[in-house]
Amino acid sequence: MKTFLRLTSLVRPWFWWMALAALTAFAATGSGIGLLLTAAWLIAKAALQPPLAALQIGIVGVRFFGIARGVLRYTERLISHNTTFKILASLRLWFYDAVEPLAPARLMQFKSADLLQRIVDDIGSLENIYTRVLAPPVTAILTSILMWFLLGFWSQEAALLLLLFHLLAGIGIPALSAFLSRGNSSGILQEQALQQVLAVDFAMGLGELQLSGNLQSHLERLEAAETEKLRLERKNALSDGMHEALTGLLMNAAVIAVLSAVMPLVESGQTSGIALSIVTLAVMASFEAILPLPASARHLEADIHAGERLFEILDATPEVTAPLSPLTIPTDLTLEARNISFTYPGSFRKALDQVSITIPHGSHTAIVGPSGSGKSTLTSLLMRFWNCSEGELCLGGHNINLFDPEELRRHISLVSQKTYIFATTIRENLLLARPNATEAEISSALEGAGIGHFKSRLNEFTGQHGMQLSGGERQRIAIARAILQDAPIVILDEATANLDPLTEEEINRTMEQFTKGKTLITLTHRLKAMERFDTILLFVKGSIAEQGTHRELINQNGVYSRMNGAGRIPKTS
Repeated sequence: MKTFLRLTSLVRPWFWWMALAALTAFAATGSGIGLLLTAAWLIAKAALQPPLAALQIGIVGVRFFGIARGVLRYTERLISHNTTFKILASLRLWFYDAVEPLAPARLMQFKSADLLQRIVDDIGSLENIYTRVLAPPVTAILTSILMWFLLGFWSQEAALLLLLFHLLAGIGIPALSAFLSRGNSSGILQEQALQQVLAVDFAMGLGELQLSGNLQSHLERLEAAETEKLRLERKNALSDGMHEALTGLLMNAAVIAVLSAVMPLVESGQTSGIALSIVTLAVMASFEAILPLPASARHLEADIHAGERLFEILDATPEVTAPLSPLTIPTDLTLEARNISFTYPGSFRKALDQVSITIPHGSHTAIVGPSGSGKSTLTSLLMRFWNCSEGELCLGGHNINLFDPEELRRHISLVSQKTYIFATTIRENLLLARPNATEAEISSALEGAGIGHFKSRLNEFTGQHGMQLSGGERQRIAIARAILQDAPIVILDEATANLDPLTEEEINRTMEQFTKGKTLITLTHRLKAMERFDTILLFVKGSIAEQGTHRELINQNGVYSRMNGAGRIPKTS
């Protein structure tokens, strides 16, 4: 119930639109009832062969209700679908605004396919929260009230009997349907999420599955998920058929019960025989509003399950939050780490252990070391993806926690080894760095990244994850973005790893020229041209083992000197 109340609070801004749609749906249902009432009266009356003038009211009524029913139904669908799409768009924006501060720290526990399932399918299922969960009961209640007054005109007993059958059909059958199909809708969503995860793992890790010999077992798990989903969908279909049959049975029983209450009135002459045909068709028409209620119960279960999965993410506390009164980014961008330590959640080993460094503004620094030594962790702390577990990380003498994270990141250009390219044009991928960039600035950035020929391909679609581009092209687009951003701090995390040696050297020279007067931090395994850096920091097991210039470290005859002979830092410490 708590989840349902939270979901309904999300659609509260559209209350009046939903109310208008519900009233229009009731009016359409009422017009349908009116159409059958007047048609039954007209047919029964015409059988008595009265003067044509006596039938004029019925003729006008049939025309009016026939036209009104179609117009009102169209209007109701127009209003309800327009409202639903507005709600859906708002939910997607709401979810993104809520989940964006959680990245990347709080989202690491979720697989990308599972996140996609929640963002697309779970939010998509919430479009039913109004059209199939909230609106049908309102229409059914209003219709029952209408029928109470209509039948009460002939017989209070008949009105009570119809109300009883409406309660059985509107509450009893949905409750029975929900009981018999409990867990089906949530189970279908779970199997769909599992399928999505398995399918993405299959597509992205086909080589690894073949090498490890787990391909067949992975396919069997995928097939088992599909089989289970089909089984649950079959149960839902049987439940739908059952409640439609039961609703039809109750409708026929209601007709018999109401006729049995009205028949004595006809026999006693208190009302005419025409009332029998009118009452029969009115009772049948009133069940049109009752039919969607069992499905509403099933959709309610699916919506609550989807809501729980969404709130599971949104209820997480962001790792990084903006201060209430953030400081302005200073002009002196000297970076200083004061005894900082950091441990990833779920790990017992410190990724950084009591690290203290100073990187002066405008200096060029290389951070080298084996994989897992803490190089990228330091970058993540600088970007405020995480907060330090211990110690203090400062920018211009101020703790970086005192700055707005978004404003801080606008002053840092990060080019990582794993470049993400969005499924859009090359131009739009570049404009992420500077949305108001001119054509000349874009061309200059492309030239600097060594892909000047891309000027004629700016409107070319990059494909999903940029797969229509080679790895080297994707990397150079990321470098062009960094040049276009023109931030005072540039971090290159294995930025040239996917490039050939000649292109790598060309890019390094370009970046060296581009970052004159800027702070450049290069994370690399390749110990090439280290003499161009002002300072070299050698990380080993989360601590700084050595630091100094290239010549100073060579003269120390320590770890760096021995590694320099190999030309590359080993991947394990």
